[in-house]
Amino acid sequence: MEFIDELIWRGLVKDVTDLEGLKERLKTPATVYCGFDPTADSLHVGHMQQIMLLKRYQDVGHRVIALLGGATGMIGDPRPTKERQMQSLDVIEDNVVAIREQLSRFIDLSDKDKGVLLNNYDWLGDLSALEFLRDYGKHFNINYMLAKDTISSRLDTGISFTEFSYTILQSMDWLHLYQVENCEIQIGGSDQWGNLTSGTELIRKVLGDKHKVFGITSPLINKSDGSKFGKSEGDNIWLNTDYTNAYDFYQFWFNTPDSEVIDYMKRLSMKSPAEIIKLEKLVELEPHKRAAQIALATELTILVHKQQGLERALNITQVLFGGDIKELPLEDIKAGLNDAPKYSLTKAMNVVDLLVAAKIASSKREAREFISNGAISINGDKMQDLDLLVDKSLAIGQELIVFKRGRRNYFIVQVN
Repeated sequence: MEFIDELIWRGLVKDVTDLEGLKERLKTPATVYCGFDPTADSLHVGHMQQIMLLKRYQDVGHRVIALLGGATGMIGDPRPTKERQMQSLDVIEDNVVAIREQLSRFIDLSDKDKGVLLNNYDWLGDLSALEFLRDYGKHFNINYMLAKDTISSRLDTGISFTEFSYTILQSMDWLHLYQVENCEIQIGGSDQWGNLTSGTELIRKVLGDKHKVFGITSPLINKSDGSKFGKSEGDNIWLNTDYTNAYDFYQFWFNTPDSEVIDYMKRLSMKSPAEIIKLEKLVELEPHKRAAQIALATELTILVHKQQGLERALNITQVLFGGDIKELPLEDIKAGLNDAPKYSLTKAMNVVDLLVAAKIASSKREAREFISNGAISINGDKMQDLDLLVDKSLAIGQELIVFKRGRRNYFIVQVN
């Protein structure tokens, strides 16, 4: 299976400016780039498809460029609905530093002939308005630009000239990379198709028809409910390990529905087609074993959080689903039970009253039944004392008490 055919099999090809020409060009080493605008200080799993695509190209012998949009990030690609909030240069520069570190985990940057990280502020930062209009703006027909999806979708609600000009700046990036880095291929999500074709047009108009470049997009990777990942979403799964811990990252992939897991694996895993087909069979025949989910969660957690992060995630998982909670460090308890309901305890309280106040039980009667039937545990120990006084002496690390009702219903009582 040729490289491009494998990408098609994986569902990583949507639109291509010239598929047959690209197939021929990929028979020998080429330079490929993908852009990442630093409009936040972390990328998220929605970016992983393009990051892993760069890795795929690199692994088969092509040179890759991860382009950080230190300049274009100050504007931002037009959203479908409204204008982006402008970021200051200082914030963008900080974001560039953070994202540079994240990308370096995936792409081999040990040799500039294999891969490099560049910042478009280096060539766009000092561009004057007159140069922009005279040397580049003249090549873009307004009617041509209005037909682009990213612009046409905003005509009813309104779009500023700032965001309107984004596609020109991105086209200038490709022209620069083609001239300086001999970059002939640009990849991106399907929402970047208009920007990619604008780039091919600018190169043709400035340099002539003999200069051939190729744009290729892939379908966006969305959450299992169909919604798009975005930097502004508070519940995103981030590549910044301080924002999304290893346990939550692992659990996100482990909880992928059977109907979605093979699609995610094809797009994000570096496993071979044969390995993925084998896992697909296991999803069909033994779905209860969740072999594909475990394989995907393991691989991606190691990529982002390293082996130590995976071991931490597995340890937390094992304890929360059957081990002794007291075996976990306080920080791991917080990580594993981050989404558990919480109650703040300001003074000593009878356990029955506390269960009701913390909404672990709906009434005192139900609370007594839970306790008498052994359904309540505190810090991993079964508790059947109706007269127990809950206070700070029970707190792990003087901070929290872990209540569990039944097998998996956890509650955190924070002690003040």
